[in-house]
Amino acid sequence: MLHKFSPESLMMSYGYKPELSEGSIKCPIFQTSTFVFKNAEEGKAFFEVAYGLREKEEKEELGLIYSRLNNPDLEILENRLSLWDEAEDCAVFESGMSAISTALFEFLKPGDLLLYSSPLYGGSSHFIQHVLTKFGIEILGFEAEMTEEEMIELVEKSGKGNQLAMIFLETPANPTNSLFDIEFCKGVADHFSTDEKQVLVAVDNTYMGPLWQHPLQFGADLVLYSATKYISGHSDVIAGACLGSAELIKRIKTLRTFLGNMAGPWTGWLLMRSLETLKIRMEQQAANAEKIAQYLKTHPKIEKVNYLGLLQPEDGLAYQIYKKQCSSSGAMISFEVKGGEKEAFIFLNHLRLVKLAVSLGSTESLAQHPASMTHAGIPPEDKLKYGIKENLVRLSVGVERVDDLIWDIEQAFSAIPENESTPSLTLEYAS
Repeated sequence: MLHKFSPESLMMSYGYKPELSEGSIKCPIFQTSTFVFKNAEEGKAFFEVAYGLREKEEKEELGLIYSRLNNPDLEILENRLSLWDEAEDCAVFESGMSAISTALFEFLKPGDLLLYSSPLYGGSSHFIQHVLTKFGIEILGFEAEMTEEEMIELVEKSGKGNQLAMIFLETPANPTNSLFDIEFCKGVADHFSTDEKQVLVAVDNTYMGPLWQHPLQFGADLVLYSATKYISGHSDVIAGACLGSAELIKRIKTLRTFLGNMAGPWTGWLLMRSLETLKIRMEQQAANAEKIAQYLKTHPKIEKVNYLGLLQPEDGLAYQIYKKQCSSSGAMISFEVKGGEKEAFIFLNHLRLVKLAVSLGSTESLAQHPASMTHAGIPPEDKLKYGIKENLVRLSVGVERVDDLIWDIEQAFSAIPENESTPSLTLEYAS
């Protein structure tokens, strides 16, 4: 009887044949630059497929040639990552930014228009605004909670609708948790697509990881990850991934081959190991984040908390998008400390268990100051427009005991001088 196993059950074995590796229960690290062919004819056949000189024959697999093209650790990792998003194929890179930049370079050319969501992660924002534009690519930003009709009107008013080639969005947005409707974006892409040109939708899904949101199910063509974050989950690997149809990923892998920004075997092996605990880690992080958000929402030294789980029906479109697209509230929280940068820094400087560092999605909890750190390069007017204020703190919740995390957060708040009107707080979660 056939049975469809869940991704978390397949992370230990999928795509790996122990008999090809001396019966090793775990995939070895194939730390090699090149692979030996059985004969010259085999080498010729492998290169013909690798360079697109001919299509693979039925049941033919791309043979191992050179680790810039393919490597067992990389291929098995890509097979396993594809399961979470039910993607046809996956390409893994040396960083999240290399995945994003390769995807954008492959599908955009001079004169094309890129429609992108705002705010974005600082690195993505810089690449779009200061690198792509050097290559003659036009860019146009759109804001959270815009309807499909409003997005279409925005593009048409720009006079560049016939140039639109891709919509790139990050949802939830870093660091504000602002939400963008993927189906709306797909509708805009379809509106401006023609028989000669398909407008693509690419989604940076790093904030929700491969567990809590699946953009391909809502019409996205590509889903991108900084695999450094939840996929790795241990703050010891830099990597990225792009998933989608076999046709699109083939193009991305071809450019990856010539840019040389693929992940190496050691990175592939470490990520395979991390995937085995992905679901357990992310579920614990989400459970911790929910309790911390509930604690923060009434704290007298906080003006505002950005956390998906606090959205209510009266929040309108944001709530609707959250309930439709997300299966969890996630583990990312940002909040505005009463005061300004000074008060935010006092809080950050007094954390003990939570570490003051950028990145997110790892087993340890991390806190940082977006306005002066990850989003430092964003123009001041855009920071203000999108809520990246001087008093905003971003918290990535880890797997520590939640009582300890709340104790640490509270003692850091206590270092901020009291206003006469600020009441004292009795800790419900203190341990």
